[in-house]
Amino acid sequence: MISTFKRALSVLALGVTLPFASIAQAAEWPTDTVRMVVPYAPGGTTDILSRKVADLLQQQIGTVVVENRPGAGSTMATGQLARGGRGADHTILMASPGHTIGPVIYKNLPYEPVKDFKFIRNVIEIPNVMVVPADSPYNTVEEFIEAAKTKEMTFSSAGVGSSIHMSGELFKTMTDTQMTHVPFRGSGEALPALLSGDVDVSFENMPTVLPHIKSGKLKALAVTSAEPSPYLPDVKPLSKIGADLGLGDFVTTAWFGLIADDKMSDQAVETLQTALDKVTQDQSFKDFVAQIGGEPATEEGDAFRDYVEQDVQRWQRVAGQAELQ
Repeated sequence: MISTFKRALSVLALGVTLPFASIAQAAEWPTDTVRMVVPYAPGGTTDILSRKVADLLQQQIGTVVVENRPGAGSTMATGQLARGGRGADHTILMASPGHTIGPVIYKNLPYEPVKDFKFIRNVIEIPNVMVVPADSPYNTVEEFIEAAKTKEMTFSSAGVGSSIHMSGELFKTMTDTQMTHVPFRGSGEALPALLSGDVDVSFENMPTVLPHIKSGKLKALAVTSAEPSPYLPDVKPLSKIGADLGLGDFVTTAWFGLIADDKMSDQAVETLQTALDKVTQDQSFKDFVAQIGGEPATEEGDAFRDYVEQDVQRWQRVAGQAELQ
């Protein structure tokens, strides 16, 4: 009798505790603060975009903090992400072409750019712009190339392995000109050197330089996209300006999207994708993208992974042409 009574209590206790266990197991992500890592210094395109996305994203999922971790052309922060560890399920990184260029020019990185990550969503794409200081004596691509064949020029970038750096190296190789690369820890640090004339030229991301082009502090000689940008309609693509100068195949653009360590839960990825869909449809985000001269991107999940894999292959070809491998 006592034994039967004990069994009944055990069954009752199990019935009471199981629903609570199920609720605990099904706790919705996020359960902690989400950290969005920017692998460049404050002030550049990646940083500005990340802060806008974080502001809108936290309206959907809760607190999102932005952390700048610059170094080694974004590979330092990316390597930390790939190692995972504590907080991996609540850490995301705003990746850009540095993610696909780094493994091409740096040997023995502790991660693979595709297989070691989960690809959440691409956010925007932007062209780079060939810009010179306002007081530069060069007003056309042809004038710049002619001068660079007789004297050494300098070009700045957001760091070794950025799309800005690689665009400059490709230009140098395709035009057989003399150009020395001057890397900085991000576009925020590179821009003052360009504005002051300490460097001769840059192939900067459009969001960084568009306000200064409009204000007259910089001169835009060309865009690096295949077609003109609607935000600089009078500035022609390098590939069309320089068809007779060896630049007929010159096309480089930049993308910016969120990735995570491969161990991030599927629930977290799906929650982020749903939230980011709402972020990119927000009118303030659309206005922001237009303001910085970007174009919205739509790839997520496997489609984003395939996009990144193709970008790796593209920069491998560019690095080969520029003899950087």
